[in-house]
Amino acid sequence: MIIETRNPEETFRLGQELAENAAAGQVFTLTGDLGVGKTVFTQGFAKGLGIDEPVSSPTFTIVQVYESGRLPFYHFDVYRIGDVEEMDEIGFDDYVMGDGVSLIEWADLIKEILPERRTVVMIEKDLQQGFDYRKITIEEY
Repeated sequence: MIIETRNPEETFRLGQELAENAAAGQVFTLTGDLGVGKTVFTQGFAKGLGIDEPVSSPTFTIVQVYESGRLPFYHFDVYRIGDVEEMDEIGFDDYVMGDGVSLIEWADLIKEILPERRTVVMIEKDLQQGFDYRKITIEEY
């Protein structure tokens, strides 16, 4: 499925809508260049789970856990991961096999350990369509 958004609010709402239908144990992977709106999408996703606290990219902690929503939310940012083995050290499998919903930014960097069943979200810019335009591709595996 391909969805086009024309402003950050639409990208936020898309994340929110996906999370409203998310189930325990579901894994979402999020890819796209720097500045495409991954954080805006993630903030909407958190809102869709009923999380009202501020959500930012956990770049220096790898994973941020939010438990105030209808399901636990495990937000990963693996941009700075040096080696995929670091994911074992933080208990990656416990999170993705747990009772919450996982969203993994820069997931293509750890593709060899991603679960087979996942929802892949790719966000792309096209400046010819406008500065805030985003093409968001969502695929189920």
